[in-house]
Amino acid sequence: MSSVNSERIPNNVHLGDDKRLQRALEAWQPNYIQWWREMGPSGFQEDLVYLRTAVGVDADGWAHFDYVKMPDYRWGIFLADRVPGRTIGFGDAYGQPAWQQVPGEHRNALRRLIVTQGDTEPASVEQQRMLGQSCPSMYDLRNLFQVNVEEGRHLWAMVYLLHSFFGRDGREEAEELLARRSGDSSKPRMLGAFNEPCTDWLSFFMFTFFTDRDGKFQLLALAESGFDPLSRTTRFMLTEEAHHMFVGETGVLRIVERTAQAMAESKKDHPDDVRKLGVVDFPTLQKYLNLWYSLSLDLFGGEISSNAASFFATGLKGRAKEEQFDDHSALTGAYSMDVPKEGTFERQEVPLRNAMNEVLRDAYVDDCQRGVDKWNRAIAAHGVPVRLTLPSRRFHRHIGIYAGLHADPDGNLLTREAWDARRETWLPGEADCAFVRNLMTRAVLDPRQMANWIGPPKQGIKGRPIDFEYVRHCEG
Repeated sequence: MSSVNSERIPNNVHLGDDKRLQRALEAWQPNYIQWWREMGPSGFQEDLVYLRTAVGVDADGWAHFDYVKMPDYRWGIFLADRVPGRTIGFGDAYGQPAWQQVPGEHRNALRRLIVTQGDTEPASVEQQRMLGQSCPSMYDLRNLFQVNVEEGRHLWAMVYLLHSFFGRDGREEAEELLARRSGDSSKPRMLGAFNEPCTDWLSFFMFTFFTDRDGKFQLLALAESGFDPLSRTTRFMLTEEAHHMFVGETGVLRIVERTAQAMAESKKDHPDDVRKLGVVDFPTLQKYLNLWYSLSLDLFGGEISSNAASFFATGLKGRAKEEQFDDHSALTGAYSMDVPKEGTFERQEVPLRNAMNEVLRDAYVDDCQRGVDKWNRAIAAHGVPVRLTLPSRRFHRHIGIYAGLHADPDGNLLTREAWDARRETWLPGEADCAFVRNLMTRAVLDPRQMANWIGPPKQGIKGRPIDFEYVRHCEG
């Protein structure tokens, strides 16, 4: 196992052996801390938070738990241990030794992949910066902050690659990662879902379930990369990403359980009556699900993509868990998909390499469905005849072959007029957003209490009780 030092920037990449790189990252660090103080969690920067901090890459004891102020969190640079003799597992370079340096012909494409991934990390922190003001419990507040600091560490991981392997271009890109802002009209984040407001906890839980799950599959694809430092970086990031999805999956689960419980006890099922119970009604839950799922589907890119084909062919980005496939060249296969044509859909066979985004999206959809099935089992356990569903991939899309089409959640094409008339049946309208905001206006900062609209978790963090003081909040 590679050793981890305790320098100013904790790392297992022998940063101290490269003084130029060390100085460059130490010069970037104050700008990062300034960004964190300006755009990180608002109102809690001086609080002591019970956080896990990565201290190594070994599966046994890789993280340390203790109280820390978030600006003092030890963001570090951690790469999974190098696999001796690793070869490229797909594409035209299949079987060749993995690259330890950036091949000149792939420099721009690799930088683009790293910058795009890196841009998502600070974006989510910016989207979620006000959520602490309405947290449903101390337990949830701590989980929010854990997600935030780990997204910050993931930014550090990408910045390390940019500084290490891309010279002046990389340094400039690293500065730009701190200059863009989520939702900013003049300098927004690069991907659409990361410019959407995420200002309530229902959105946060849907985001961490759906959008962070996209992150999981993007990291799995990059973990296959022929560029070994990128592969090793993303392999370790996946260790932390698992907690983010856990927060989303269990957060939504606790909401649906609380709603189903309230409906069963009160014998009420009309959405207006359910809202009066102080819980989130299921039609509203379904609308938020529809929104964040469809936004996250866009993050995979177009269904037919020459860029995806090129990334695969050149060994830059593979399929998630490439070892499960028999044909690692994907030169002869085809992918069958419904392509829009003159107001209907025509089944087409697309060369497999051009459909790599859709292959990855397939795995993502299956993974999402498993979570939705779990939520539905929880609802059914209370005897409530409601099922949450994933909408069609054609629904509410802004990227790819379905962009600009108007389709209902079943995938049926609509006219623009029909879509406009029914949009708020399927997506949150202002009245829905106002209801959710009003339901979640007050932060619950007593460890012994929890908001009415969400159920308790099954257990606390790292063996601590649910009512543990996970955040020592400083008033004022």
